[in-house]
Amino acid sequence: MSTGTGLDGTPSWRTASRCSNGDCVEVALLSPDTVGVRDTKNPGGPVITFSSHDWTTFVKRIQDAH
Repeated sequence: MSTGTGLDGTPSWRTASRCSNGDCVEVALLSPDTVGVRDTKNPGGPVITFSSHDWTTFVKRIQDAH
């Protein structure tokens, strides 16, 4: 994941390219070792964090399942 922070130092959140109805999640690299996930409908709400390793493993398993 190559996202980082914006010019103001806040995380650069991105939404999946297949998100078409707004009921999606956003993902951002919060630090070199931490990935954050949040609800697109509630950007100020809670953020679930994962280690970069765990996130990469999760994404790979999803890709392998399809």
